[in-house]
Amino acid sequence: MPSPQKIVRLGIVGLGFSVNYADHIRTGKVRRMKVTAVAARDPAKWARVPEAKGFASAGAMLASSLVDAVLVATPQTSHTAIGIAALKAGRHVLVEKPIANDKSDAQRLIAAHRDPQLVFGAMFNQRTDPFYKKIRELVRSGTLGEIRRVSWTITDMFRPEAYYQAVGWRTSGADVGGGVLLNQCPHNLDLLQWMFGMPVRVRAFCNFGRYHAIKGEDDVTAYMEFPNGATGVLTTSTGEAPGTNRLEIAAENGRLVYEADRLTFRRNAVPAAEFSRTATEPFARLANTEEIFPVTGHGGQQVEMLQNFADAILDGAPLIAPAAEGLGSLELANAMLLSTWTDSTIELPMSGRVYAKALKERFAGTNK
Repeated sequence: MPSPQKIVRLGIVGLGFSVNYADHIRTGKVRRMKVTAVAARDPAKWARVPEAKGFASAGAMLASSLVDAVLVATPQTSHTAIGIAALKAGRHVLVEKPIANDKSDAQRLIAAHRDPQLVFGAMFNQRTDPFYKKIRELVRSGTLGEIRRVSWTITDMFRPEAYYQAVGWRTSGADVGGGVLLNQCPHNLDLLQWMFGMPVRVRAFCNFGRYHAIKGEDDVTAYMEFPNGATGVLTTSTGEAPGTNRLEIAAENGRLVYEADRLTFRRNAVPAAEFSRTATEPFARLANTEEIFPVTGHGGQQVEMLQNFADAILDGAPLIAPAAEGLGSLELANAMLLSTWTDSTIELPMSGRVYAKALKERFAGTNK
């Protein structure tokens, strides 16, 4: 067993929101981990993590002997290059969401993870939320019966124009992930496939710059079909206020709704298909009862993910979100954009090369 005194020396690449992670580690919220190095092109940012040595690049940090593991927290267009370099340098890696900018890049990054001794995780911290964990349990255990329809409205992500203008890449298109699918919704897309599995086809309608002066998508409605015939609709926007966050699951055994920190199940007295076959009255109604699951709080979030990363390195604990599982959410986002650009239904799994080619063609000759 590893010594309880052993710690993970973490290097952080990119000093935006990740400064909060450093604060969690510094204040002891994450056991057996210490930030020993940071990398950012602007030396002024190094002072945000005073306990760590600053480097001007990820490469310079990796060339040092100061880190055992690397947290990649830069814009996702650089995740692949930095992640591959870190893995090749023999460092454990935790990459922010989304794990890359497109499926092709994500596949290259995942393929670089050749050493099973290296821990390679993704920061999908919403998987720690007990509401989503409970929903996944209910789906996977068969408690809900066969899923018929999933509808998720996520329009509580309102952003004013100032949000986009504050950082240049946010006004750009899918080539740098400035839209709602790659910037605000990666967690939701991850949860969607984590709870229900991947759909087999997607037809999406993305509006670009509908509410903001940006090239990316800020309004999306997507229709999905799953292997068992179930259908799904995802609606998201950064331009609606007040917004909604409501997940509704229609299944054989009833209807599950998650909204406003309340998880409610209307349980059918008998499965819907069975009642349909056996009822003798033309307008017979299927009786149901209401059950409210006693779920509270939203889990450990980023702190729990950092702790899980440390425990995986030191103790061999299973990862909450292996980086390879980040491919699903990215493929969904790419498919929704490709569906809109080509005005067609996209079959999944889709070709990463096809999307990469379409992406390059769409933004060829632009100034981003």
